[in-house]
Order: sequence, then structure tokens, then C-alpha cells
Amino acid sequence: MEATEEGEMVVKPLMQRERGSSSPSSLWMVVASTAIAVFGSFEFGISVGYSSPSQSGIMHDLNLSLPQYSLFGSILTIGAMIGAILSGRIADLIGRRCAMAVSDILCIIGWVSIFLTKDIMWLDLGRLSVGCGIGLLSYVVPVYIAEITPKNLRGGFAAVNQLMICCGGSLAYLLGTVLTWRILAIIGTFPCFLQLLGLIFIPESPRWLAMVGKDHEFEAGLKRLRGEHSDVSQEAEEIMEFTVNLQKLPQSGMLDLFQKKYLHAIIVGVGLMVLQQFGGVNAICFYASEIFVSAGFSSGDTGMIAMAAVQIPMTTLGVLLMDRSGRRPLLMISAAGTCIGCFLVGISFMLKGHEFSKELNTVLALAGILTYTGSFSLGMGGIPWVIMSEIFPLNMKGTAGSLVTLVSWVGSWIISYTFNFLMMWSSAGTFFIFASICGLTVLFVERLVPETKGRTLEEIQASMSLILQ
Repeated sequence: MEATEEGEMVVKPLMQRERGSSSPSSLWMVVASTAIAVFGSFEFGISVGYSSPSQSGIMHDLNLSLPQYSLFGSILTIGAMIGAILSGRIADLIGRRCAMAVSDILCIIGWVSIFLTKDIMWLDLGRLSVGCGIGLLSYVVPVYIAEITPKNLRGGFAAVNQLMICCGGSLAYLLGTVLTWRILAIIGTFPCFLQLLGLIFIPESPRWLAMVGKDHEFEAGLKRLRGEHSDVSQEAEEIMEFTVNLQKLPQSGMLDLFQKKYLHAIIVGVGLMVLQQFGGVNAICFYASEIFVSAGFSSGDTGMIAMAAVQIPMTTLGVLLMDRSGRRPLLMISAAGTCIGCFLVGISFMLKGHEFSKELNTVLALAGILTYTGSFSLGMGGIPWVIMSEIFPLNMKGTAGSLVTLVSWVGSWIISYTFNFLMMWSSAGTFFIFASICGLTVLFVERLVPETKGRTLEEIQASMSLILQ
């Protein structure tokens, strides 16, 4: 009797741990689905990174002025705003997989237009179409990953989104030093074709299937993700119970987001995106080559190669730490690092204006940009998107996700379009402003951003709605 009781004491905790979670042998479907989804993130990175190494070639071949090229660089974000406005509704209406397919088609059309262009109109229209595609991808990819992964692995899997953005941007920087801008545009279509093919084989988000009432497909999809022999009853019950309660609520609109119960989530989601963009990331991504030249380098190629070498390992470190250290510590360390990086670049430009040693200026500029790039890749690049995918309930996720993504791209457009003019006003002052905003980010995270590590989406969303009640 004692042996039986001891055996039961051992078995029951094991069953409780395994209930509703994926076994290692069944995790391959989550891995495969995430891998297909992050082809979209890779496309995002290539699209953002394209304008910096292509600047001199495009301006020379098409005889563009600097203001014309600034419009080309920033029109990507205008397209992304359009994609962002529609992203939540599209993803809720046709599903996460179909939304990714639509974005792939938009990107392919855009890249082909850029490749074939002989004048600025088709160049800008192509860039606009690519922007629409990545605006949609920037919302749907992290949401899809968050909705298919187990809670104990969600942070790390979702952070792969940022890792692949960095890989795409780094590849664009590296290939742009040896390939023409037209060939680089054709390479931009490859991730889209690979994702379109892969989407045929991966399951739809179970939470979306539950939301639209496809109960049979919901259970089958969850089983497929967790393994045929996994017990998904508890997880399925939690998702269905939460979904049923949400379906009793009226259809949400943009104004509904500003109810008291959603206010904390909106402040966190919008605030992180504003601080991320106004910290200067897209100014550095879009115009890295010109920044290095302005700081005293003979060309920007060396600096861009160094940026690419820093981005990928730092983002990988962030992925590994996401579900160990938690979101908040990584965010604060990352924001502090970007503050230091911008400050060093600002000092470099300030010393340049006072005719100090050229070697010191270039060392400070390179150290600052690499510190900024590495720190941003560690947390500020990916974690705001992870948190955005976690904090909003299903009935508000489409509308809230569209708002947050739109805010991100509006900020990106403002910074990318005005950066050249800010640099003409004061190079040092521009980076000191970025440093101040990065410093404010540390305080914002410490005061307002919740820790979401190790909690189900339903637990996070329930706690967010209760905080301000």
C-alpha cells in the first residue's frame, strides 16, 4: 500500500506538469510553424535594410536628388502604416496564415516593380507595396507565434521574430556591398516565395479558430501543435472558456480601446512602440552608411559589416534569455545600452565640430553605433512586439494590434523622413535627443510594463484588465 501511494505521489505531479503542454517529441510542429512564420520577419529585415546599401547606386542610376531618395527611403513606412491600419482586421477576418500570404504577394509585387523600374514613380510605388506587406507582417507574425506556442516557451519563440529581422537586415547590408540594387531587389522576393510554400503545411492559430467558432478545427489544430498523444484538455478548456466569455462582449471598435479596463494595456503597447521608434532605430538602420561617412569614415561599408556582425549574436542572446530572465530586465538593460550608444555618437559629432582628433571621432562613432545596435538587438527590438502580442484579449487584439502597429510605423516614418534634416540642424543634438528618449524608456519599463514570463495569454490579459479597475 505504501509503495502504491508513493508511486501515485510521483505520477500525479508528472501528469500535472505534462497536462496541456507539449512533449519534446511533439515540439517539432511548433518549431516548423514558427520557422515558416519568421520568413516574414526575414523579409521585414531585408526590406528595412535595403535602402542603406542601395542609396549610392539608385541615386546614380536614376539620377535622384537627396530629397527624392529620402522620400524613397521613408515611403516604406507610409506603406507600412496602410498595412498596419488593416492588419488586425485582415488577420481576424481571414486568419493568421492567409494574412501572411497576402503580405507575401504585396512584397513580391513591390520588389518586382523596383527591379524593373526605369523612373522614380515605379520605384516609389514598388517601395510602397513592400511597405504595405511588411506592415501586415509586423503584426501578424508575432501574434501567430504567441498564439501557437506553450506558455513556458512563448517568449523565446516570439523573440525569434526579431532575430530573423536582424538576419534579414544584416544580409541586406552585406549583400549590398557586393551586389547591385536591382539584384538585391530580386533577392528580397525569396523569403516571400518560401513562406507561401510553407504556409500550405502549417496549422492555423487555434485561438483564432476558437474565436471564429471552428471548434473541430480548433481541437485538431491544438492536437497537431502539442502532439497527438499529448493531453490538451486543460489548455483547450481554458482557451474555449476565455473565448466564450469574450464572444459575449459587443464587437470592438477603435474607441472601445480607451475603456478603463484596457487603458493599461494600451499605454504599455503604444508607449513601448513610441519609445522604440523615437529612440532612433530606423534612422540608424536606414542611413547607417551616411552616418559613418559623416562621422569621418572613408566609406560606410566597414561600419555596416560590423553592425551586421553584432546584430545576430546579440539578438540570439536575447532569444536565449527571454524565458529565463524575463521581459522587464532585458528591456531595461537594452534601453540603457541604447542610451549609452547614442550618447557616444553624439559626443563623436560634438568633438568633430571642435576639430578634435579624427581617429577619436571615428572610434567613438563606431563604438556608439555598435553599442546601440547590440543593445537594441538584445531587447528593445523584439520584446515590444512580444508584449504587444501577449497583453490584448482576442476581442480587442485586431483593433489594438492595428493601433499599436500603426503607431510604430508612424514613428518610423517621422524619424526616417526627418533624420537627414535633423542632422543638418545638429548632428550631435540629434543623437543626444535619441539618448534622452532611450533613457526615458528605462523609467517607463520600470514603472508600467508588466512581466509576462511563464503566464498564459488568458492570465496576462485578465490581469491587465483588472489593474486599473
